[in-house]
Amino acid sequence: MRVRSLADMRKSKASTGSLPLFEQSSTLIPPLPDYPFDSDSVPDFRFERFLVNAGCRWIAGTDEAGRGPLAGPVVAAAVILPLDIKIGGLNDSKKLNANKRDQLFDVVMQSALAVSVCSISAQTIDQRNIRSASLEAMSNCVGTLSILPDALLVDGRDIPDSLPSNLASRAIIKGDCRSMSIAAAAIIAKVTRDRMMKLLGHEHADYVFESHMGYGSAAHRTKITQLGGVDRVHRFSFRPLKTDE
Repeated sequence: MRVRSLADMRKSKASTGSLPLFEQSSTLIPPLPDYPFDSDSVPDFRFERFLVNAGCRWIAGTDEAGRGPLAGPVVAAAVILPLDIKIGGLNDSKKLNANKRDQLFDVVMQSALAVSVCSISAQTIDQRNIRSASLEAMSNCVGTLSILPDALLVDGRDIPDSLPSNLASRAIIKGDCRSMSIAAAAIIAKVTRDRMMKLLGHEHADYVFESHMGYGSAAHRTKITQLGGVDRVHRFSFRPLKTDE
């Protein structure tokens, strides 16, 4: 892969999109209850069971990892869990250390009824913008589940545009802290992406991707200043890699 200097990093301005101030939703299912939620809350199956009572059979959760880094792909996962399963310690992946995430990854993979993962490259992120790439990754992994879900719970505010029209869907703010299905998807996405970044760390040892996973740490930014960015690895639409013409 060719390494570009900062002088080569001339890119036209591209919108990175913005999140709406409301939750999008499908009309195929009733509005989700406003269950109590605070910083001490942990994920459970209340949303999933509500959907089952509303007539849904298979409920998938989806989430992504890697919207903010300066390098590497954005990775999304979709997971369908049996609603009688108990997975101790499953929570927002950002609240867990790497060892715990690895343990939960194995548990989810062994316990889930269906799991799918999709990544969108840094190059595609530059061409489209990170919001569009994240939503595309989620849509793709939902569409490739081995079980077609009746309902989908999405972390955040946005629901991908390209989902099947008959798929009922809801976006849940802080969903990885509230829904077991979304929390499971978040673990799969995060661990998968971290493993991808570790492999890139072996291929591009100077950047030590395995230590910061492509995020804009001081050490990573220093390396970018010294060496420039790597084609198809770094996101040249992100500052400091992006420069104005």
